[in-house]
Amino acid sequence: MDSMPKLKVLIVGYGDLGSAIAGQLKRLDMHVYGVARSQKAASSVEMIQADITEPASLDRLRDIHPDMIVYCVSASGQTDAQYKQAYVDGLRNVLMTQVNNPQLKHVFFVSSTRVYGQETNDILDESVTPIATDFGGERLIEAESLLHHLSCGNTVLRLSGIYGPGRLRMINLAKAPERWPQSNSWSNRIHRDDAASFVVFLIQKLLAGKSISPCYIVTDAKPVSQYEVLAWIASQLALKQPEPMPVSGGKRLTNQAMLATGFVLKYPDYQVGYHALLQEINIE
Repeated sequence: MDSMPKLKVLIVGYGDLGSAIAGQLKRLDMHVYGVARSQKAASSVEMIQADITEPASLDRLRDIHPDMIVYCVSASGQTDAQYKQAYVDGLRNVLMTQVNNPQLKHVFFVSSTRVYGQETNDILDESVTPIATDFGGERLIEAESLLHHLSCGNTVLRLSGIYGPGRLRMINLAKAPERWPQSNSWSNRIHRDDAASFVVFLIQKLLAGKSISPCYIVTDAKPVSQYEVLAWIASQLALKQPEPMPVSGGKRLTNQAMLATGFVLKYPDYQVGYHALLQEINIE
């Protein structure tokens, strides 16, 4: 009897998050394709060098017939044009390559909690309509809307601030008190490994015949003020801690929908995550 063909997953945007997702999928014996603008070598992943903003470079994607797509690109800079290229034009170009793919079952679009521009003391969940207050949020919402036209399943993943290996902004900031923000706003974060694991967890649920939601806020279980995080990291490094400041601005997000899937965070709050990160840095 012939064995079942491997599930084919196309990861568009083979960077830090994309490669972490790919690594977990490979351990589950899936056939993984990775798309990157620059030439990259990846063990056990079939790499495709292509530019999502250049439709002609994406012809190879028409022949793959993936079962699932994970779109997790990053904009090349912080301008409206760069966001439009990466998220709106790029996603549209990739989806156009799949119009004749009857095997496509699901598309995941990695968005951002930047879509929630509102500043409020309320705790926001997926039922709250996002109100973008900058070009980044507007372009991400525009990109998310492209999924509404798909005939296959689709899910938007709104990630909060990613930290983890190589993402040391808050640790570096804690070491430089002269650069601490002038105000103390609410902040939300997710460890890179938890973000990757959640994507893989959802793919496994779909393979098991379970339904998943069209949108998830992907964040840890503890929204917290920026100064609390900086003070805690500074204390771990035996550095001067900032003076307490009242919290003003920002937003708090809940991950209850994410946890309701049965997913368990490895790093449920910033202390667990940054403790592990600081240990890794010290080991190195």
